[in-house]
Amino acid sequence: MFEKFEKFMTTYLMPVAHKVDKQRHLSAIKAAMVAMTPFTILGSFFAIIPALPNMIGEQNAISKFILSNEALLNLPVTLSIGLISLYVSMCIAYNLGNHYKLYIPGCITLATFAFLFVSAQINKDGGLSLGNMGAKGLFTAMLAAMGAVELYRLCKEKNLTIRMPEGVPDFVSKSFELIPTTIIVAGTFIAIRFISLECFGTLPPQLLTKFLSPLVGSMDNPWAVLALNFCICLIFFFGIHSSVFGPITKPIMVTFIAENIAAMQAGQPLPHFYTAGTSSAFFGFTGCGITIGCVIACLLSKSKRYKQIGWVSLFPSLFGINEPILFGAPIILNPIMFIPFVFGGAIIGTLPMFMMHYGFLAKPVFDPPYVGVFLEGFLTNGDWKVIIANGLQLILATALYLPFFKVMEKQELKEQNAKDIFNDEDKDILGDLELDF
Repeated sequence: MFEKFEKFMTTYLMPVAHKVDKQRHLSAIKAAMVAMTPFTILGSFFAIIPALPNMIGEQNAISKFILSNEALLNLPVTLSIGLISLYVSMCIAYNLGNHYKLYIPGCITLATFAFLFVSAQINKDGGLSLGNMGAKGLFTAMLAAMGAVELYRLCKEKNLTIRMPEGVPDFVSKSFELIPTTIIVAGTFIAIRFISLECFGTLPPQLLTKFLSPLVGSMDNPWAVLALNFCICLIFFFGIHSSVFGPITKPIMVTFIAENIAAMQAGQPLPHFYTAGTSSAFFGFTGCGITIGCVIACLLSKSKRYKQIGWVSLFPSLFGINEPILFGAPIILNPIMFIPFVFGGAIIGTLPMFMMHYGFLAKPVFDPPYVGVFLEGFLTNGDWKVIIANGLQLILATALYLPFFKVMEKQELKEQNAKDIFNDEDKDILGDLELDF
């Protein structure tokens, strides 16, 4: 049965997953989301600072400095999380333009130009509102950037450019080459803005948010996250990296952490539990599949080989790197480990998110850098109960992996004894023999 399922996965699913992972637009989105990591970390960090006076009291030098410089300390949040859609449009344009071997400065400026055309809100005083520059405009930024670069590519292919004589500096020639493309991009996205306002009475970001709300809103349901995590564990078990889901999950995670930060600043309840920080700290606790259970089982093993694998795998596991145990035990493509890795990894990895959803744990406001297990989870929300949740994951993973590991260990010891036909006394006798030739 397992062999038939493995054959189905390798024959039909793996080729599709690899094509999706290499698809140029999805790859550009994925790379752009990864590039946003420093901005989300910076924004999350500075968003926490204004809350410190409530924690340590207002009658001290640190709190007084924070309260007197609140506008300055909020600026990094506004210029990181508050403008994240603008940065995403630039990064997507860079990666997609690089794929097509286009003029990169032109790609970035055209994508930014296109995004502003469909998203910019002008205040009554003539100023530019940043309302659609943050998480609200994220999906619009993705589509606008890809659309602008595709128009640029089309203009290049159809020779809709201005060619300058030889001898003109390259940067000047490139700038003139972009004039027809800029006019076409501007005309296209002005038309999109006009149609959106006339037909629907709103700008594309709000329209797109309504259209995608069922998809985005579904990730506020821990059962939906559990189903997603099950799929990730399943494909990982067959050697397909979870990054194929990145173009879908990463924008939602960025949107959710930005909205949580905005809610915290406004003094409102935090709406979301599913962020990059919680996914890494809980679902990625010691690596996909919560493989620390198998590592501990190896450390307790009677087999020398498994014990060595356990010691080699222990330290990397504490930082979410589980390749040594995945390929050393092995877990990947091992039928015995299918249930603990796929089912156990999904359920145990999603358990703290259920606890967040139902109010047992605080929801996240910070996407911490990779700092190792326990501490990473604590940093997402500052709730000490997260450490208990991680400890529960550790216990459950060990209890689940251990009986399945014992089956592997029994086979290993049987093979080991079959190879070792001499007992200890025989080895001592053989060691004392001296053969002269």
